[in-house]
Amino acid sequence: MIMNCKDYFFSENKYQMNYKVFFPNNCEDIPLIVYLHGAGERGTNISHLYRHGIPKMFFEGMDIPSVVLCPQCPETKVWDNIVDKVKEMIDNVAQDFGIQKDRISITGSSMGGFGTWMMGMSYPGFFSAMAPVAGGGMSWRASNLRTTPIRAFHGSCDTAVPSVYSELMVREVQKYGGCADMFLLDGMEHNDGIDYAYRSTDLIDWLLKQRRCDFSPIAECCSRLF
Repeated sequence: MIMNCKDYFFSENKYQMNYKVFFPNNCEDIPLIVYLHGAGERGTNISHLYRHGIPKMFFEGMDIPSVVLCPQCPETKVWDNIVDKVKEMIDNVAQDFGIQKDRISITGSSMGGFGTWMMGMSYPGFFSAMAPVAGGGMSWRASNLRTTPIRAFHGSCDTAVPSVYSELMVREVQKYGGCADMFLLDGMEHNDGIDYAYRSTDLIDWLLKQRRCDFSPIAECCSRLF
């Protein structure tokens, strides 16, 4: 499988941000994965998206049977500020590639991990699954995630974003009967944990398999850490 890539620049689109779309030659009946990057990749240099996460894996030769949308957050913003623009972009890319609405998942690392939690809470029931890495969020809104399967990954020795941020979110989703698992990456710091989560776990394969369920609760699908 050969992954193609198309770049879209902020000066040429209505979202006022760059974004990349990766896609295989055959896009029939495949899912869409949204990847949100960390704070260090913000701005207008679109090549910075290759520094971490799924874009880095593509740069190193990985192929996956999915369309992958990678927005680039403007330098003066964080994902929490622009969830409406990201959602509109997701809807349009899904339509352009004929993605079924029950096969759209989201993941992100560091600031993108926070953004993943925020997108899920802002649009409850929309994503087929979520995989925030080294992130966190507003735990008081966790009830919005009770119908979304979640796998959160975090390095146990992360000092940039302590793992308690992910642990708190997972606990709150579980409290509301949701399906959230916590994967604590033993001995790993911030960037090492991010790279390991995407390279050496089943995070991507798990996202590819998920379809959105239109029922609640779904807690029986989880193996609980806590």
